[in-house]
Amino acid sequence: MTQALQSHQRRALKQRAHHLKPVVLLGAAGLTEPVLAEIELALDHHALIKVRVNGGDRDIRDAQVRTITEETGAALVQRIGNIAVLYRAAPEDTA
Repeated sequence: MTQALQSHQRRALKQRAHHLKPVVLLGAAGLTEPVLAEIELALDHHALIKVRVNGGDRDIRDAQVRTITEETGAALVQRIGNIAVLYRAAPEDTA
């Protein structure tokens, strides 16, 4: 399930993400299973990441970003052009 962010959370995350560089790049092959696994790994490690979604028209890029958020459970913080900022909180320790 995709996380819902309140406006003050989104604003704070945008500020934190401003200096970040994209850690995952979607190329001509689009959104493949290995790319999705790399996004999962990056979210597990960093919680807040940028993804560059290249190729295709705007509708295709929108669909790819939507698929990423649905598959990973991450929230879309911001999208500017080909760059999507994603956030997924670390799971709570149940131990």
